[in-house]
Amino acid sequence: MISRMAVIYENKGISGCGSIACMERFQDNMKYCLADALKRCMKRAPLEKITVGEIAEECGTARQTFYRHFKDKYDLVNWYFDKILQESFEHMGEGRTVFEGLVNKFHYIEEERLFFKTAFKNDAQNNLREHDFHLILEFYTERIEGKTGKRMPDHLKFLLEMYCQGSIYMTVQWVLGKIKGSPEEMAESLVDAMPAELGELFRKLELL
Repeated sequence: MISRMAVIYENKGISGCGSIACMERFQDNMKYCLADALKRCMKRAPLEKITVGEIAEECGTARQTFYRHFKDKYDLVNWYFDKILQESFEHMGEGRTVFEGLVNKFHYIEEERLFFKTAFKNDAQNNLREHDFHLILEFYTERIEGKTGKRMPDHLKFLLEMYCQGSIYMTVQWVLGKIKGSPEEMAESLVDAMPAELGELFRKLELL
């Protein structure tokens, strides 16, 4: 049965406004509805056993609606992962220092832990870790270059890339439950693991 909420997304969203911006909001609303439905399904079964039909039914809409927005369930996972990853970096950006930013990020990841865990466990074909790496590298690069007003030297860029790769790996291990620790403990560990020259630069820029 199609839910009243899904009918609102399907019909009122279109008829109420004809602008491109309004259409985009409507499409995003339906995508979030499907993502929420997938998260509820994931509490009952692993991702590989969940069907598109089950997601659509949980959302209260039709399979055709799902396929108007996503190619398959993995496409939905990629879309939502990108959204929550971007939001995690917004939380990270609210911190005055690297430590505060990491604490904020880990607390947010904890709230979405089930989805992050599922996404990383099914990462063989989706390159989600690589996407996370590029986002965190861009985040730190913009912070450094924004403070210094110039491009990073190549040797510091090398250190930063190496640090970001290690940071992503340890974050994934934490999400998967292979290492233990609170968000604060994880943040402290990642700060302590920063290469000395990179840490010195962050302290000089009052980012550490």
